[in-house]
Amino acid sequence: MQRTKNIISYIVIILGAALAAFALDTLLLPNTILDGGINGISIIISKLTGLSLSLLVLILNIPVLLLGYKKIGKEFLIKSIYAMIIFAILLKVFDIINPITDEMLLATVFGGALLGIGVGIVMKFGGCLDGTETISIILSKKTNLSVGQIILLFNLVIYSIAGYVFGVDRALYSILTYFISYKLIDIIIIGFDQTKEALIITDRGEDLAKEIFEKLGRTTTTIKGEGLISGKKNIIYCVLTRIEIYDLKKIVRDMDETAFITISDVSEIIGKHIKSNKDIIEDRDE
Repeated sequence: MQRTKNIISYIVIILGAALAAFALDTLLLPNTILDGGINGISIIISKLTGLSLSLLVLILNIPVLLLGYKKIGKEFLIKSIYAMIIFAILLKVFDIINPITDEMLLATVFGGALLGIGVGIVMKFGGCLDGTETISIILSKKTNLSVGQIILLFNLVIYSIAGYVFGVDRALYSILTYFISYKLIDIIIIGFDQTKEALIITDRGEDLAKEIFEKLGRTTTTIKGEGLISGKKNIIYCVLTRIEIYDLKKIVRDMDETAFITISDVSEIIGKHIKSNKDIIEDRDE
């Protein structure tokens, strides 16, 4: 059963990559509207040098994923590299299709929507098409900035460069595309902020807490609870990032199929938050 679900996830990732590549090739790129993140950098370099966008997407993204291997996990790494290869190939395939429209507003809205849906599908099933979040997770552990804040700053730099090179109007349309696609990603994945909180009601609190710590590097808080019908339960509280939600659900599903999970946005974190087992080691060293 699990193997079948895994195969399906790889098939659906192809669909997500196809939608994203189609949006770029037929709506956004012909009108010089940029994506954000590392793919945005790839687009700028491709426009200025004539180098293959497909090749640049792979060259710039995959090393970043490998750099963050210990932070994102093996399964996420494999699915992301798989998704990026498919995405790069389809960028080349869809490049032969004529642009759908040269109307900037239509290209921005529908291109951003298709791009967001495509990226959201890939992330929903455990992969990604851009290594920016990986860099942001690594940097967030070394700074006081959240993952979302780092991504926003990263993209502001990219769009500023785009404004200088291609004109302010193209930068503004690109920013609008970014917000449209980002919102669609949120709708597909659950929630808006990068930081999430998870509540897990289970009979295997101690085992699950250890597994989450070992595989995600996330510490948890266990609360004793009692259901009206189900009796005594463990309630596990955990703060994590958006791209870790897939792995968390898989861990819980594999260990306790009867567990109940809720995932919510975290608007603000006040105080010292232990982000990973690496942070614990560093604190001890100090």
